[in-house]
Amino acid sequence: MSPDRTTGAEPLLTARGLRKSFGVAEVLRGVDLTLHRGEVVVLIGPSGSGKTTVLRSLNGLETPDAGILSIQGAPPADFGAGIDARGRFALRDRSAMVFQHHNLFPHLTVLQNVIEGPWRVQGRPKAEVIAEARDLLARVGLDEREGAYPHELSGGQQQRVGIVRALALRPELLLFGEPTSALDPELVGEVLLVIKELADEGWSMIVVTHELGFAREAADHVLFLDGGAVVEEGAPDELFTAPRHERTRRFLARILRPLDGDARS
Repeated sequence: MSPDRTTGAEPLLTARGLRKSFGVAEVLRGVDLTLHRGEVVVLIGPSGSGKTTVLRSLNGLETPDAGILSIQGAPPADFGAGIDARGRFALRDRSAMVFQHHNLFPHLTVLQNVIEGPWRVQGRPKAEVIAEARDLLARVGLDEREGAYPHELSGGQQQRVGIVRALALRPELLLFGEPTSALDPELVGEVLLVIKELADEGWSMIVVTHELGFAREAADHVLFLDGGAVVEEGAPDELFTAPRHERTRRFLARILRPLDGDARS
């Protein structure tokens, strides 16, 4: 099921001034982010730059210390004002997250993993959920593996099941937390292809990734984070070909030309 690609003037998601500390370590220092319907926003940056914490904050897995999160059609959530649980988890109800390490239930089959959320959590009719799950598995080439258990699948197949499980929830927004970083190199392409197809269909997505080729091809907007702050952002063609900030240039030089002995992060 493809999303509604209608794009209005109001963003689907706006985050302003997100801050988060763990003890004395300030991991987010006033991060701003905007996403319109049908857009793909990609977060890049070195390890420890705050990318994953941003994503977890958007999904309610982390609670920012300060900042405002606005979701289209809902009152803004002000984390600095001590919002209640309903406000904190507002986005979680309208989004689905694909994790780095699959997080499939090992005791359930592929089909059971996919239907668990829409059937037991959302309360949708089981027959309807199963039919939709089978259609989704077929679109990612896993229709013949619905009775398999996670340990019987490759890493790439497990991640594709994770994507199908997210889609089965019928979310307005897909969140991807470094979806290929735990995969063997030869399996990365099959997962990125599925995500790229979703982007081409108009799904609203925020993706944390180290795959800069994918970011350049699939993103509408790219944010480069370092030290818990957005150093630079822009369209992928602009950011990757003519970055304005020296820190962005050094990062891209190291990632895009890893064998260049003169490149330093």
